[in-house]
Amino acid sequence: MQLTTSIRYKKISPEQFFMLSVLVVNGGNYLYNLLLGRFLGPAQFADAAILITFLLVLSFLAMTFQLVTAKYAVLLEDVQLPSFIKRMLKSSLTVGVLAGLAVILCSGLLQELFNTTSQMMFIIFGAAVPFYFLLSVNRGFLQGKNDFKSLAITYQSEMIVRLGLTILLLFILEIDPIIIVAIGILVSLILGLIPFKLSSILRMNTVHIGSNLSKQIKRFFLITFFYELTQIIINNSDILLVKHYFEDIEAGLYASLALIGRVVYFMAWMFVMLLLPKVIELQKEGKETKQLLFKYVGYITALCTFIIIGAALFPELVVQLLFGNAYLEIAPLLWKYAIATSLFAIANIFSYYFLSLGKYKPVIISGIMGMAQVLLIIFYHDSVEQVVLVQILAMTLLMIMQVAYFIFNRKA
Repeated sequence: MQLTTSIRYKKISPEQFFMLSVLVVNGGNYLYNLLLGRFLGPAQFADAAILITFLLVLSFLAMTFQLVTAKYAVLLEDVQLPSFIKRMLKSSLTVGVLAGLAVILCSGLLQELFNTTSQMMFIIFGAAVPFYFLLSVNRGFLQGKNDFKSLAITYQSEMIVRLGLTILLLFILEIDPIIIVAIGILVSLILGLIPFKLSSILRMNTVHIGSNLSKQIKRFFLITFFYELTQIIINNSDILLVKHYFEDIEAGLYASLALIGRVVYFMAWMFVMLLLPKVIELQKEGKETKQLLFKYVGYITALCTFIIIGAALFPELVVQLLFGNAYLEIAPLLWKYAIATSLFAIANIFSYYFLSLGKYKPVIISGIMGMAQVLLIIFYHDSVEQVVLVQILAMTLLMIMQVAYFIFNRKA
C-alpha cells in the first residue's frame, strides 16, 4: 500500500511529506538492488548492474526535461503554460523514441561492448525509453507547481512496481533473470506515469510563446542538458568502464560497492528536488537565496559525515547485511567510495543552485571534471582500489572549484 494512504497531510508540510516519500522510494530502490545482488550472485549481478546503470543514465537525460518543465511551470503565466507543456511533451516523446530506437538498433554492439550474456535485455530496455521522457515532463510540472503529493506518488508507483514485479517474476519464471530485470524496468516506467496531471493542461487553448522567451527556454534546455550529461559521466562512467576493463566477478563486486556508496547521492537528490523551485521562486520575488543554499549544504554535509564514519567503522557489517558474504572483498573500499560520492553530492548542490539562478560556469566546471574522471580511470585501472582513488582526486578538485566559484561570485 502506498505511503500516501497512511499519512495525514495536515500534520506535516508537503515538503516534509515529499522528503519522507523519497526516503521510502530510495529504500525500496536499494532493497531492489540488494535482492538482485543476493539472488543473482556477483557474475550475473554485473549484467543487471549494466541495466541499472543504463536506467540511471536515462534518468539524468530525462532530468533535463524535468528541470526545464519545473522552472517554467513556476515562471510562466497560466495562458502560456499549455503551449509550453505541449511543446515539452512533443519534444520529449521525439527524443525518447529516437533514443529508444538507438538502443534497440545498437543492442548487439552494446552486448559485445559490455560483455553481457543477453542482447534482448537492451531491446526491452530500448522499448522503455520513450515512457521515461514522458514521465519526466509530468514530474517536472508537478515539481514546479509544488504538487509534492502527486510527485511522490509517481516515484512510489515506479519503485513499487519495479521491485514487486521483478522479484515475483524471478521466483515464478524460469527464464534468463536479466530479461526479467528488463521487463520490470519497462512495466515500472509505464505505470510510473500515474498520476498523469497534464490531461487538463492539454485540453486548454494555447497561446503563442514569443521568440525571446522561446530562445530563453532553448538556452536553459541546452545548458541543463549539458549539465545532466556531466552528471551521467561522473555518476556512471566508473561502473561502465569497470565492466569493460575487469572480469565479471570483479565488475559485480564493484557494482555492489557503487550501489552502497551512492546512498549519499540518492539522499542528496531529494534536497535538489526541493531546492530548485524554491530558489527560482525566491529569485522571482527578488529575495536572498544564499541562506537557502547554506541550509541544504549543511544537511548534505551532516548526512555525508554520518555515512562515511559508519562505512569506516563497520564496513564488513554493512556489506554482509546488504549483499552477503560473497561481496566481502569490497568492504575495505567502502569508506573511500563514500568520500568520493560525498564530495560529488555536495558539489552537486552548488551546481544546481547556480543553474537555478541562470549562472552556467559551474556547468562547464562539472563537464571538465567529468571528462577528467573518465581519463583518469582509462589510464589508471590496475585495480578496483585505484579506480576509487582517482575518483576521490577528481571529486576533490570539483568540490574545490565549485566552492571557489561561489566565493568569487559572492564577492562580485
